[in-house]
Order: sequence, then structure tokens, then C-alpha cells
Amino acid sequence: MKFEQEYLNVIKSRFREIKRLGDRTLEQLSEADLHWQYNEDTNTIAILVKHLRGNMHSRWTDVFTTDGEKPNRHRDGEFEDDLQTIEGVSDAWEEGWQLFLTTLESFDAEDLLRTQKIRGEDHTILEALERQHTHYASHIGQMMFIGKQVKGSDWQSLSIPKGQSEQYLKHGK
Repeated sequence: MKFEQEYLNVIKSRFREIKRLGDRTLEQLSEADLHWQYNEDTNTIAILVKHLRGNMHSRWTDVFTTDGEKPNRHRDGEFEDDLQTIEGVSDAWEEGWQLFLTTLESFDAEDLLRTQKIRGEDHTILEALERQHTHYASHIGQMMFIGKQVKGSDWQSLSIPKGQSEQYLKHGK
């Protein structure tokens, strides 16, 4: 089970890293920024946070005993921009991540090949984790992109700033 434990260590680290990117994005934004949208067909950051929380609750509650698409989820409601305050958005963000990360920490190597249903289809936990990693990372990437749009030159880069790759390689962080 050495490989399986190493996989769990890596995926836990990857999820914590994408959460940190979201954390650092949210830290830079005002209440108005959280509700900015390019047009009426695009999501706000507040909506993306609400959707992530809904997904995390649905997928990672009672993982082995109920379908990951819970009947009480109301997914369509996740796309209504009704988290009005920074505190509301922050609370939803932390609530979803706390639930997910607690569940993730509970898994051991033997759980990776156990089955979870998602929308009636069997997925191993390994498959479900990979599926969710892609899903969460894509939405956090959207949050970062929106943040960069609304902050403009005030955006603080979350990686190596544009034009500073050589300096980074020579001197590190």
C-alpha cells in the first residue's frame, strides 16, 4: 500500500494548494468585487463559492452510504448570487472546504478503491478525488481570472509575476 499512501499524500497536498489559491484570491477582493460579472450569463465569485460549497457538501457527506448527488442539494440554486457579504462568502468557502478536507483526511489507502456513487454511477474514491480536483481547480481558476480582471494592476500575483521568471530562477522566492 505504499503507492496508495503516497497518492493520498499528494492529492491532499494538491487540494490544500488549490484552496490556498482561492484563499489568496478572496483576500484581495472587496464585497463589490465578489459580485462582479462580465455579463449576465457569467458567474460571480460569490456564485462560484456557493457552488463549490454545495458540491462539497453533496459529494463528501456520507460518502459510502449515499449518492454524491444528494436529493436536497438544489444545484440550480447554487447559481443565484445571494451571498451578499464578504463574511457570507468567506463562511461558505470555509464551510465547504472544512467538510471536504475532514472527509479527505479520513480516507486511508484501502478506501481508494472503495466505491462511491455520483449521479447513480459507481466511482472509486480515487476516481472521485480526481474528478473533484479537476472541478475545484477549474472554478478556482475562474475565481482567479475574475479577480485579475477586477483588480487590474492592483492584483497581487499568486505565482511568479509576469516578467520576473529569470529573477525567480536566480534568486528563488
